[in-house]
Amino acid sequence: MKTTTADKASRAAETECDPRWADVVAHNLAADGHFFYSVASTGVYCRPSCSARLPRPENVTFHTNREAAEAAGFRPCKRCKPDGPPRAEHHAAIVTEACRIIEESDTLPDLETLAERIGMSRFHFHRVFRQATGLTPRAYAAAHRAKRVRSELDRSETVTQAIFDAGYNSNGRFYAKSNAVLGMTPRDYRNGGAGAEIRFAIGECSLGSILVAQSERGICAILLGDDPDVLARDLQDRFPRANLIGGDPAFEQLVARVVGFVEAPAIGLDLPLDVRGTAFQQRVWEALREIPAGETASYSAVATRIGAPRSVRAVAQACGANALAVAIPCHRVVRSDGSVSGYRWGVERKRALLDREAGKGLDAAGGGDTAAGQRDALSQDEAEVGA
Repeated sequence: MKTTTADKASRAAETECDPRWADVVAHNLAADGHFFYSVASTGVYCRPSCSARLPRPENVTFHTNREAAEAAGFRPCKRCKPDGPPRAEHHAAIVTEACRIIEESDTLPDLETLAERIGMSRFHFHRVFRQATGLTPRAYAAAHRAKRVRSELDRSETVTQAIFDAGYNSNGRFYAKSNAVLGMTPRDYRNGGAGAEIRFAIGECSLGSILVAQSERGICAILLGDDPDVLARDLQDRFPRANLIGGDPAFEQLVARVVGFVEAPAIGLDLPLDVRGTAFQQRVWEALREIPAGETASYSAVATRIGAPRSVRAVAQACGANALAVAIPCHRVVRSDGSVSGYRWGVERKRALLDREAGKGLDAAGGGDTAAGQRDALSQDEAEVGA
């Protein structure tokens, strides 16, 4: 029986109205395992995430499982291999093995060598690794090496020994990057910040007490809370042996600028920052600084923005680790339904900041640290991206 143009149009419309078609168009990895689709013109069936050219909708039929697709006479696609283990599991195993190789290597294998050991092309491997971890293989190796050098500095007899034990093959190469890795010289880091001078002052604003601290590189902490003494102890815990210097009148002017920004976000805050964190955290924080005042983004949207859509939990942890309140606006990250939950300095402060940025005024705020609230805020976003 000959298929008419009207029949094709009807089939295409039926496919396009099916919500599963949107997953096929988007090559949605999160939809894998929930259904399969077959293509009449090629005789194959695929996963939703298949990277093959998008089929014409009139040729597509959806199946609840691969057995149903095969019973209908379709064979598995050779590209996405729907008859094998889920692609996400396969990729996770590949990335786990790549991380093991990186962590056990004295020097980072080049991308070509690493991809060859994994059994992928270097372009495909680079994309898969970044999707799974939020980092390139080189950035992951740098973050791992930075973690190792911190650990070695705590236990090695000399700084030089720590540098070599962490995998750096020369002092010079490490010292060239030491400020970016540690935020200070290796010797100062080993001594708990001894020798580093950090100026600070504590003021008051409509959100409660606010502490602003500055190293030689820039603002290294903006902390909010109810008790000035608690904020001061927090700073001491961060730099246990640094030389903490109480702010003089000139420094207090800088604190006033930060307070002014809290009260009137439209004025902006253009200050040099001393941002200290892992490579992944810094990517998240940079993405947060791109969210304009008066706007918000969900945890999953931030994860997608940095190229790691499955790293929602890691994004939330990076928000919780941020020590530069308002300068790095983690308060602009909300649940995917727009509700406010989870903020290091209290949900009410987060809501107050968002209201002020939206021009709704600022009520008295309070609330303490809420790591649990930060985790609770993930539930909806995790369900959406399968994190």
